[in-house]
Amino acid sequence: MHRHHAIDYIEFTVTDLALARKFYADAFGWRFTEYGPGYLGIQGESGEVGGMHEGDAGGPGGILVILYSDDLEASRARVVAAGGSILKEPFDFPGGRRFHFADPAGNELAVWAEGRAP
Repeated sequence: MHRHHAIDYIEFTVTDLALARKFYADAFGWRFTEYGPGYLGIQGESGEVGGMHEGDAGGPGGILVILYSDDLEASRARVVAAGGSILKEPFDFPGGRRFHFADPAGNELAVWAEGRAP
């Protein structure tokens, strides 16, 4: 269901589609629909929520996509194990904690969780 003025779809530019697919599947369990060479749809619980296409390298400083986690430390470990680079270690902010990472194409994303550091 689409909601008026709500974020409806997010698209990432990646330099290597196969590498990006593996990274996001390994780090977050994402599923994809292949739409031909150069484009993958990202599947969410309620349908397609985004996509990835091949292009020039991404990088920090653009729009920041923030994912939610029930276990911030476990998510951080999965990002690193999948080949991501931690850009900002977990830190407190009003409402919880989060960390920032770069995917293999250099796109910066963040993951947050409720609660504060012990």
